[in-house]
Amino acid sequence: MGRAPADLIVRNARWVCVQTGEIIPATDVAVRGSRIAYVGQDASHARGPHTRVIDAAGRYLTPGLLDGHMHVESGMVTVTEFVRAVAPSGTTGMFIDPHEIANVFGLRGVRLMHDEAQVQPINVYVQMPSCVPSAPGKETPGALIGPDDVREAMRWPNIVGLGEMMNFPGVFMSDESMHAEMAETQRAGHVIGGHYASPDLGLPFHGYVAGGAQDDHEGTRVEDAIARARQGMKVMLRFGSAWFDIAAGVRAITEHGLDPRNFVICTDDMHPGTLLREGHMDRALRHAIAQGLRPVTALQMMTINTAEHFGLSRDIGQIAPGRYADMVLTSSLIDFHAECVIAAGEVIVEGGEWRIELPQYEYPADVCSSVHIGRPLRAEDFAVDAPVDAPVDAPVDVDEVTANVIGVIENQAPTRHLRLRLPVRNGRVHGDAAQGVCKVALVERHRGTGGVVTGFVQGFGFDASCAIASTVAHDSHHMLVIGTDDDEMAAAANALAECGGGMLVHRAGAVRACVPLPIAGLMSDQRAEVAAGQAEAVLAEYRACGCRLNNANMQLSLLALVVIPELRISDLGLFDVTRFMHVPVVE
Repeated sequence: MGRAPADLIVRNARWVCVQTGEIIPATDVAVRGSRIAYVGQDASHARGPHTRVIDAAGRYLTPGLLDGHMHVESGMVTVTEFVRAVAPSGTTGMFIDPHEIANVFGLRGVRLMHDEAQVQPINVYVQMPSCVPSAPGKETPGALIGPDDVREAMRWPNIVGLGEMMNFPGVFMSDESMHAEMAETQRAGHVIGGHYASPDLGLPFHGYVAGGAQDDHEGTRVEDAIARARQGMKVMLRFGSAWFDIAAGVRAITEHGLDPRNFVICTDDMHPGTLLREGHMDRALRHAIAQGLRPVTALQMMTINTAEHFGLSRDIGQIAPGRYADMVLTSSLIDFHAECVIAAGEVIVEGGEWRIELPQYEYPADVCSSVHIGRPLRAEDFAVDAPVDAPVDAPVDVDEVTANVIGVIENQAPTRHLRLRLPVRNGRVHGDAAQGVCKVALVERHRGTGGVVTGFVQGFGFDASCAIASTVAHDSHHMLVIGTDDDEMAAAANALAECGGGMLVHRAGAVRACVPLPIAGLMSDQRAEVAAGQAEAVLAEYRACGCRLNNANMQLSLLALVVIPELRISDLGLFDVTRFMHVPVVE
């Protein structure tokens, strides 16, 4: 009303009104404190002697962008450094599921990230991890999460829901613990995140929805999007560094005419190099528009739709009175690039440069010492014995066996269950470069048992003597090692354990690149740009080994995720997710 001066006025903007789908020219916005007080044609009545005025000069003013589902740890940096990387591109809100650190340190790890999230200059909301382990009895995490932990977390101030319910068979088969966790979430009035990774849209899918999951980001086909929307779920279309699912999902809107209000855009997993080179939600926005969505529709799917889904539209997701003044100025919606980012009424980034200092947050020392492999590993630890009736002393390839092989699908989270003939030499099964098959091993790293499980994977395209080791291995986050040579694999595993976790490439007898991730073996203690540079060097070494996959480290990180079909590896053996049972490496 003008009885008190505004702290900030943005004048002469093209207001992207996501609540109505309009773009309204010559609009002023007045801000008092952290909230919007007025949106209209003229805010001069609220201008005082100390009011900061930003002339939009006809640029678009959009709500800050929201990431509806993501894992900070996949970016290999802390919450603070993730914010440093993404806020300049227009992200003012994230819904994070810290189930990676939960698999290492349990409820304590979740609390650490929850507390770090609370002190950020943008909104970082937390969903309590639901499935630790993701599949009980099929893998062994470093910690456990159960209904009592969920009940405790639902009382924390920054918890807004339950993280993705990955144990989808447990839901439709009425697992008591999974249903108890969902019940605790419902009692708290929060959202239950979904994760239905099966292509089966029959009774199991219907049972999963009836169990309580309210959204899902695992659909990779247009029929997945349609089925979820019709069953009352929010369809989360994923566009991360390696998961390109928007193109298929938006066809439900552009070709089948479904109402876009039930669609949300998220990233799920982002490589730090992608964040700094290409962007975050702005990257997803540009991509969604390129797939045929109207710019305002695409914006709605990462602003108001997301806020309404989590029950936060009174605070975020639109430019309207009473909401946080989270806004972005840009000259183009189609080629969206943030020119000024305002969060809670404060200009935090302008011209790509930070205008405020980010908070300092320290993790306890013991959280930086979590990689325990028990003993130095040797080449023999990565050997795969042939069946007993195979030749044991033949110097050349005189026999073959049928092996169950994990087949990587580029830019998608699912894998293929391949059955390939692999050569036997001296009583042991080997990879086959002609078929693009190398070894993959999982090294137990939480309890120091010295356990190693070895199988085979197709798709990385290595043509050199090399190995890559990583403690980013969803979801139990043991150590994954892939390679063409057993000596290189042992050397890579030992070197990574020595540096306390992370990701490295061992080629031609030496470590060629490494990104140290001392915090839980998942996150760097360095600035985002430092971690990104190290991670990019690792990817360059992937290419030096012959790999041409887009973001191959993301593909590597999911090889142990035993809740996404079809075939994975765990510390308990090779796992057929479709049949939900362990299978032998060699038939």
